[in-house]
Amino acid sequence: MRRRDLIAASAALPVLVAGNGAMASDRPAPSGASISMPGVGLPVIAGGRLRNYVFVSLRMHLGGSATPESMRLKEAYLRDALVRAGHRTPFLVPDDWTRIDEAALSASLMRSAAVIAGRGSVVRVEIVSQAPRRRTGVTAG
Repeated sequence: MRRRDLIAASAALPVLVAGNGAMASDRPAPSGASISMPGVGLPVIAGGRLRNYVFVSLRMHLGGSATPESMRLKEAYLRDALVRAGHRTPFLVPDDWTRIDEAALSASLMRSAAVIAGRGSVVRVEIVSQAPRRRTGVTAG
């Protein structure tokens, strides 16, 4: 008789575990979706002259109904908008030609993403790395 109870309990255990998992998934989970954009070359223009290029790797944190799959289709458009904005009004740090102004770049990409992918599709832009083409003799001074 005890063996029967043990077999019945082992058969019911996966059902109970799945039921607890379903209750946990009723709570909204924080959205951790993001998409990476590696190697965007942005110009550093000072005094009307091209002084350097900085290659930036970005991570865009998605929000709303945006999914990584839908945003990968729009990545080329976002990259193009970022490079065009970088040429129009450079993301220049005043006394350093080896870095890009992260706040200006983030704000520009957020504005472009709102137009290209829809409002609220990108909630935050994180600059992962910056690699200047030339590292010496490029500070304004």
